[in-house]
Amino acid sequence: MADRVAREPAGGKGYSDPVLIASILLLTGIGLVTLYSSSYAYANREFGNGLYFISRQLMLGMIGLALFVLASLFPLKLLRKWMQPIVVITLLLCILTLFPGIGVTKNGASRWIRFGASTYQPSELVKLVLPLYLAHIFDKKFDQIHSLSSGLAPPALITTLFFVVIYFQNNISTALFIIFNALFMFFLAGVRIRFFIGAAVILFPLSSFLVLTKEHRLRRLISFIWPDWEPLGAGFQVRSSLLTISSGGILGKGIGQGTRKNASVPEIQSDFIFSSYAEEFGFIGVLLFYLVIAGFAVRGYQAALQTDDRFQRLLACGLVTIIISQTLINIAVVSGALPATGIPLPFFSAGGSSLATTLTIAGFIVNISRHAREPGAGRV
Repeated sequence: MADRVAREPAGGKGYSDPVLIASILLLTGIGLVTLYSSSYAYANREFGNGLYFISRQLMLGMIGLALFVLASLFPLKLLRKWMQPIVVITLLLCILTLFPGIGVTKNGASRWIRFGASTYQPSELVKLVLPLYLAHIFDKKFDQIHSLSSGLAPPALITTLFFVVIYFQNNISTALFIIFNALFMFFLAGVRIRFFIGAAVILFPLSSFLVLTKEHRLRRLISFIWPDWEPLGAGFQVRSSLLTISSGGILGKGIGQGTRKNASVPEIQSDFIFSSYAEEFGFIGVLLFYLVIAGFAVRGYQAALQTDDRFQRLLACGLVTIIISQTLINIAVVSGALPATGIPLPFFSAGGSSLATTLTIAGFIVNISRHAREPGAGRV
């Protein structure tokens, strides 16, 4: 009897982590200020309206905040009952991007579907839905985790399906991103090491083949290895980003005072927005950004470790890792430490799909924080 009670999940502290919520709101606010500052001149030049990007971001940000509140309060047990239709609908939305008339193609990539005058990128939704599904299935089949047919085949198949569909959208960076984050959840679930050896044997040559058989990917890789190879072509954006970051100095130029952002970095409001932030906020601002994102990570992982529910623990770890890994990859690209990808900076980059999904992910992390034990409290 005592052993059974010991295994029952604790009720949790019953309130959301205020530090976690503060870090999320602070990142969202700083992101909006940075987007406004970085995009105004470009939007005024291209669209005749300097508020073009920030107005769209604010509108979709309000939707994102509503989803954040909903996700922070939504019963997770009820969500699990709907897991199968959620996965199927997400997969169908990703497939719809490939159909002419429904999907929207930009710069050779078919990543969006049209909703009236707006567009949505379903691959962003995968960053939420896949961790939800993996946490659900690993908890449900925990006793079969070492069985290839019944324990590993279903999550491996769903992960592969999402990878294939997103790859055919000409979005290999996101496809590889969701694969490696999924593998992290396989690891957290306790899958044996031989599975990862097998995955590496398949993924390494496959990803190399996929990169080397597309000209624009190959050019990015060569420019990363040899920066002076094409300084005005594939390597221009990263070189300009580095100069923009370094021009910020210690204290930065001040909000709205950046100069290089307007002429040097193409479409800086998107994946390279961090260079604009670094120019205007300087080294001190970059340190503060890292402190806030570190605070978010610590409190998020802390919530995961302090919950007794396996599903919630796996989900919180997976969702926090999605945001943190995406942040680190984006900054590594902007600073020239990784080849250029299409991974946006969470809370910052222009794009309502990314912001709404990020806030929804954050909402679920806050939700789980309510079920965590008080720091220092033991199990019953």
